[in-house]
Amino acid sequence: MVIVMKAGAEQQSIDAVIAQIRELNYTPHPIQGTERTVIAAIGDERGKHELQQLESMRGVNKVVPILEPYKLSSSEIRPGERTKIQIGDVEIGGETLILMAGPCSVESREQILESAEIVKESGAQILRGGAFKPRTSPYSFQGLGEEGLQYLAEARDKTGLLIITELMDSHDLRLVEQYTDIIQIGARNMQNYGLLSRLSETKKPVMLKRGMMSEINELLLSAEYILSEGNYNVILCERGIRTFETATRNTFDLNAIPVIKKMSHLPIIADPSHGTGHWEYVNPMAKAAVAAGADGLMIEVHPDPENALSDGAQSLRPDKFRQLVKELKPFIQASGRTF
Repeated sequence: MVIVMKAGAEQQSIDAVIAQIRELNYTPHPIQGTERTVIAAIGDERGKHELQQLESMRGVNKVVPILEPYKLSSSEIRPGERTKIQIGDVEIGGETLILMAGPCSVESREQILESAEIVKESGAQILRGGAFKPRTSPYSFQGLGEEGLQYLAEARDKTGLLIITELMDSHDLRLVEQYTDIIQIGARNMQNYGLLSRLSETKKPVMLKRGMMSEINELLLSAEYILSEGNYNVILCERGIRTFETATRNTFDLNAIPVIKKMSHLPIIADPSHGTGHWEYVNPMAKAAVAAGADGLMIEVHPDPENALSDGAQSLRPDKFRQLVKELKPFIQASGRTF
């Protein structure tokens, strides 16, 4: 259930409603909107008639049931509003299209510093790079670990870019948290519920990638694990799903972008690099994702893709990335965003 407070409701009234929700053995999740506060009451819905009685409390406008199984990620909890996540000067989910770019893996200090300069000069706000890499083969490059995190932090210091990197194991949460600005949960861990629940221990924003064989409602339910534990800074990412098609690495699900924007208030980032797996398809799919309403893009960029230790085939060369950014601008403008 969602308790919608009246516009301008006093904090004393909000606190009283929260206390009553707890008294009824529900967990309150207050969410401050631009005009009013809404409070989600999560728990056993067999007693929801008790929550309906909260309409008589001071400052309450109405009590509304949430029909979807994903409660806190549902658009029902924030009708007409979308979540915006502020990290320093960067707002994710707002009017500005967010560009996350960089190599799949941090391979060396020189490589990540060069990549950071390339994506910075082209207009990206966030540097991506994996220090821990989940690989299908145990013999493939697995990342540099903390050394890679240190190189990412140095790149941030030199360029001012925010950084995003993947967390694979809950045991590394404190380590990754020390260095990164955004924690990425990869497709293979989308339904690692133990890992997702641990993310309540950090207030760092989390970008949750859709699993390669997961439905959209499963993605939203996975986001629910993070939200329900008290970390409301969640970003979703569409990165393609596995189908019978073999011409591309994955099938980039453009449908998911407008569907998620209807179903959820959370920001949605599109990753056409993983979505296609081939660098020559990244440009058109990035444009399509912007046109479909994505809040941002994650693009793999590498100074030397032929010798990349992971995902070289889908990485853009610096000149191709600059060209992409140039060609994206009319699409960004047409979609009503700025860059």
